[in-house]
Amino acid sequence: MALATAAGCGGDRYGAPRPATEQGKEVVDLWRILFLTGAAIGVVVTGLILWSIVRYRRRGEGGDPPQFHDNVRLELFYTAVPLVIVAVLFGIALRTSSRVTRVSSSPDVRIDVTGFQWGWRFDYPEADVSVVGDSRQPPRLVLPVGRTIQLTMTSADVVHAFFVPAFLGKKDLIPGIDNRIDLTTTRTGRFGGVCAEFCGLDHGRMVFSVDVVTPADFETWLATQPRASIQVPAGSPPTREEP
Repeated sequence: MALATAAGCGGDRYGAPRPATEQGKEVVDLWRILFLTGAAIGVVVTGLILWSIVRYRRRGEGGDPPQFHDNVRLELFYTAVPLVIVAVLFGIALRTSSRVTRVSSSPDVRIDVTGFQWGWRFDYPEADVSVVGDSRQPPRLVLPVGRTIQLTMTSADVVHAFFVPAFLGKKDLIPGIDNRIDLTTTRTGRFGGVCAEFCGLDHGRMVFSVDVVTPADFETWLATQPRASIQVPAGSPPTREEP
């Protein structure tokens, strides 16, 4: 039943969202391994329980059934097998974590992400473009498909978290610290993003949208944006000033 439900929600992703980045695909692959391993263990344990119920359902005529103790081989088996399973899963998870958190020294696009109560600022330093929005006017982050984008994240006040469900990854924004992640987009579309760390009164409205477009459309969008000095919503931190 659980397998059928999960398959119905996400196909072979077993309920996970359809990833829109290469890093998200790595996370889904890890989830698939963990899910199938857990399901297999569940089937084995449930089968053993049912077998024991059926096999030993009748009471003996002469008191307690035959007892046995100190089966060293059995104890070694049910100690070693879980340890091996956990060690293998740990190694796979560690490898996935290394791939997902790896950052490139030469990404195709660099974007600075600043979180503040309660909005976002996205700076494209190489194009001198800034996009700012708050809880009343959520901003739009535009990314090119098929490119590696490096996001450098920080906070102007309290701890926030950058989370786009379709990217299957979350990163904290911490005052005074620059956290970096790479995103290699794989498909176009519009995706929702939120702050995933409670940060105050309007935390629930601290949202943004992500538009993944073709490289040509991305360049066109950059060319149409105002440079350096832009209109900033009330309550937002100031953007870079034109030199």
